[in-house]
Amino acid sequence: MNNQYLVSIVTPAYNCEDFISETIDSVLAQTYSNWEMIIVNDKSTDNTVEVINKYVQKDSRIKLINLNENSGAAVARNKAIEKAKGRFIAFLDSDDRWKREKLKKQIDFMNNNNFGFTFTAYEYIKDENNSKDKIFSVPESLNYTQALKNTIIGCLTVIIDRNIVGDFRMPLVRRGQDNLTWLMLLQKGNIAYGLNENLAEYRLVNGSLSNNKFKALKRQWFNYRHVIKLSLLKCIYYYLWYIFNNVRKYYFS
Repeated sequence: MNNQYLVSIVTPAYNCEDFISETIDSVLAQTYSNWEMIIVNDKSTDNTVEVINKYVQKDSRIKLINLNENSGAAVARNKAIEKAKGRFIAFLDSDDRWKREKLKKQIDFMNNNNFGFTFTAYEYIKDENNSKDKIFSVPESLNYTQALKNTIIGCLTVIIDRNIVGDFRMPLVRRGQDNLTWLMLLQKGNIAYGLNENLAEYRLVNGSLSNNKFKALKRQWFNYRHVIKLSLLKCIYYYLWYIFNNVRKYYFS
């Protein structure tokens, strides 16, 4: 593998036997072949490991790391980032999928423009029948203050060029660590550039943590106030913008 343009795909996995095959198949189908997929099993209790191992045996680009205890997505992703050999770090959770040209188009987008942090439009998969819900479009770019008002950056669409952005890790919080990571990278002066093309499919699983809007609101306030440590007035200001943009995103886009 040519590490100059190698993409390391970070995939935390926990009890995902129903969907992980579709996730891996979407990576194998990529028109861009210079990748490694690092799947970190967060001590699953179902047949997740057995499913993944079948792929590991067939393709050396797919690697499995097993954690000794259930530690959450942040720890799992950080373990993958530590082991990653690629210049580019991409994120794909174990129930989501990519379109065939996702990597090719996004890596070209980054290399042609010397962008270090990019994200793309994506769509929702509503249920087990793969029915489609809506497409989320993205802006041309986001800076730190703009991102505080918004959560349009879908984790499954992000690619980071470590040659430009530098090495990084996700904060060790159980929920919302992806959004916090983007904010921390942008706070350093980086800009996130959007490729407004639908290149990924986010699965909305009933009862999932990411599908609980009330918990997400509580989490966002906590992260703004206690992790990013915004002042009370700034926290209120950006939190109200966050709520407004989320209502617009889910119900009026």
